[in-house]
Amino acid sequence: MPRPPYLRSTAPVTIPLTRRTLLKAGGTLLLSVLSPLARGAQIMAVRVWPAADYTRVTLENDSNLKATHFVVPDPHRLVVDIEGLELNPMLKSLVAKIQSGDPYIKQVRVGQNRPNVVRLVFDLKEEITPQVFELEPVGAYKHRLIFDLYPVTPVDPIAAMIEKGEWLRDSAAPIGQPALPPDATAPQQAETPATALDKPERPALARAAEPKADARQPKVARLITIALDPGHGGEDPGAIGASGSREKDIVLAIAKRLKFKLEELPNVRVMLTRDGDYFVPLGVRVEKARKVQADLFVSIHADAFVVPTARGSSVFVLSEKGASSTAARWLANKENLADSIGGINLGSASKQLASVLFDLSTTAQINDSLKLGRAVLGEIGGIARLHKGAVEQAGFAVLKAPDIPSILIETAFISNPEEEARLKDNGYQDQIASAITKGIRRYFAQNPPMAKSRTT
Repeated sequence: MPRPPYLRSTAPVTIPLTRRTLLKAGGTLLLSVLSPLARGAQIMAVRVWPAADYTRVTLENDSNLKATHFVVPDPHRLVVDIEGLELNPMLKSLVAKIQSGDPYIKQVRVGQNRPNVVRLVFDLKEEITPQVFELEPVGAYKHRLIFDLYPVTPVDPIAAMIEKGEWLRDSAAPIGQPALPPDATAPQQAETPATALDKPERPALARAAEPKADARQPKVARLITIALDPGHGGEDPGAIGASGSREKDIVLAIAKRLKFKLEELPNVRVMLTRDGDYFVPLGVRVEKARKVQADLFVSIHADAFVVPTARGSSVFVLSEKGASSTAARWLANKENLADSIGGINLGSASKQLASVLFDLSTTAQINDSLKLGRAVLGEIGGIARLHKGAVEQAGFAVLKAPDIPSILIETAFISNPEEEARLKDNGYQDQIASAITKGIRRYFAQNPPMAKSRTT
């Protein structure tokens, strides 16, 4: 007859440590350690960013991946072997993400080349120069394996603008003063007719006369080139609003409106550092502006802060001696992380770009930037609340072109729900673009640029 439960012994049962028990326990431990390796890395997302500059393909995964690649001519192909992977639906979805309008990729084929190795074959539309590199986890991203497909001959900003009809072929080195209409809010000066360099589809408008001290100099109008820089893009979404709005989308929309308004002025042409949703490193943004010999560089952003109550527009210029406020320093540090988040191959960065990116600008450039910043801030203050009533300064990497007056505009706080709603509104975007245009026109009315002597 079995004992009742309350009479049963509660003493621990001793199991003899036989060789079989030890081997079984060791095997279980070994399997638990090796199981992640046995299942291989897990692909969490695949993304494709086509652009004229280059096409980027990103594989985001939960661990480092080892990849080897080679190119094959006739027809042009890029072959990539990735170790530690098994073919799965996420990888297969890469096939459908290739767009017909991609400048460089015709299609991609994905297959299990051999056990634990997946092969990607990119059928190309032309010969490319590939860069394949890994990025460590940063921000919201895990490990990323990046394939950047560049054209053999890099895209030239001037050639691209000529192709779009935005650059006159016979105006490579115009000299003299611009032919901008006088700003109604600026001190009125005598007017002289504009020259034949006015854009043909627009009527010739008067321009401000040179100061008397320069009256004997030849008055030859030249085109003004403005570089607009929509912040972030591609892998770098920028700040995210409470309703999910992405800074990179908002600022690109504002930049395109601003480009249209500026080009309505005579003798003005505009270059966008990016005209689509793709990532451009900070140094490349600066270099693009210098290649087109830009007279101004305007970077456009939509700020975010740790609390949703922060609000207002701001304008920043570079500082040689440290930030003008703690908030300005914090913002500059955050914006300077763009290369880490967007993904830059540090091993391929040219020495020239590095020198431009980290070289301190001249005092003259900063002084001109302050004049531009004040003119623009004054106009923005007429339509929006200002976060600070004065232009601020900090060490923004994107403002370090040594020979171009450069400003960074924080149009509003996208982290503030009320301001996020305004930023998404077409009418408000148009107002912001108009205010910046008026500020730029006022700056040139008071500070006409000198003849250009730089070379690209």
